[in-house]
Amino acid sequence: MGRRVLITGLDTFWGGRTAQALESDPNVEMVLGMGTREPMVSLERAEFVRADQTYSILSRIVRATQVDTIVHTFLVTDSTRSSARATHEINVIGTMNLLAAAGQAGTPVRQVVVKSSTLVYGASELDPAWFREETPRSRPASTRIERSLLEVEGLVRDFAEDNPSTVVSVLRFANVLGPDIVTPFTTNLSRPMCPSVAGFDPLVQFVEETDVVRCLEHVTKQRVPGLYNVAGAGKLPWSEVVSMCGARLLPLPPAGTAALSKALGALGLIEMPPEIEDLLRFGRGVDTTRIARTGFTCRYSTAGAVASFIGALRLRRSVGSAPPSYTYEQDVEQFFRHSPAVVRIAADGSPRTDPSGNTPASNRSDA
Repeated sequence: MGRRVLITGLDTFWGGRTAQALESDPNVEMVLGMGTREPMVSLERAEFVRADQTYSILSRIVRATQVDTIVHTFLVTDSTRSSARATHEINVIGTMNLLAAAGQAGTPVRQVVVKSSTLVYGASELDPAWFREETPRSRPASTRIERSLLEVEGLVRDFAEDNPSTVVSVLRFANVLGPDIVTPFTTNLSRPMCPSVAGFDPLVQFVEETDVVRCLEHVTKQRVPGLYNVAGAGKLPWSEVVSMCGARLLPLPPAGTAALSKALGALGLIEMPPEIEDLLRFGRGVDTTRIARTGFTCRYSTAGAVASFIGALRLRRSVGSAPPSYTYEQDVEQFFRHSPAVVRIAADGSPRTDPSGNTPASNRSDA
């Protein structure tokens, strides 16, 4: 039997793309995704199960499907997309339920991969130039996103200690840029005016969206345990990033920044949630030596991630945004996967045979 993988957040950007990457692997027998809404990407083999945002049904799913690997992509890292209560339910309660399912008696789960964020380090004038995985925060967490992510990582750390036979991986990704991802950074950089804090020009670090998926795939396939920073090489001044994107800086006063950014946000002029306010003062950089030792290297540097985003941004400015190309429909998906009317082609170009060795009628030349 091949690998049997369960992915949380199949209906999210990261869950859907991770499923697409893993379902193309012949060593992965089954990909099962859970989400609160239907997926927004086209899937070949992955199955979808609807669940609430705390994954209260997860223990039953694990027992019923005998999954051996769980990839947890469903963590909130942007407070503009979630209320305080929903953030706690998704990040903390959802992770607690996931770990309970993975650690239940007789569990088939042998690997847990968690997609976390470098937000756990915060941003402060006391920070080192580069955070290593064991480097503590310079100041206590001040935002609900940071607090919830730290709580999640604490839960995962306790689970790893209590379940030494399970491969546990935590990946701390830097802020993401790319052609398709939507975040406060991509939203701001797409506008004519981009927020900054007057008197500050921090060095910032990004990871390109395809490198995030590649790293999740790498760690899952290679069963790599441990805690890792993941980011593109190098840092850039925020002013340079803004200039590269064809925008101008909108300096906000260093005192009362939160109140003013909230007011401007209500007007739709900027997106500056609390978790990036200090980042636009002090910046942040993470050391990626540890993940490199596992054989993974980002294809894009920080500058490359910015260039990837700019290429898509210029295209959108020229031709406009493309309409959604796919909407998940359960009955349509079942037709394509199971109907004898669908011709299935093997990798060598010949019609696939059914389990009995016979060519399905729809695949025969006399059909």
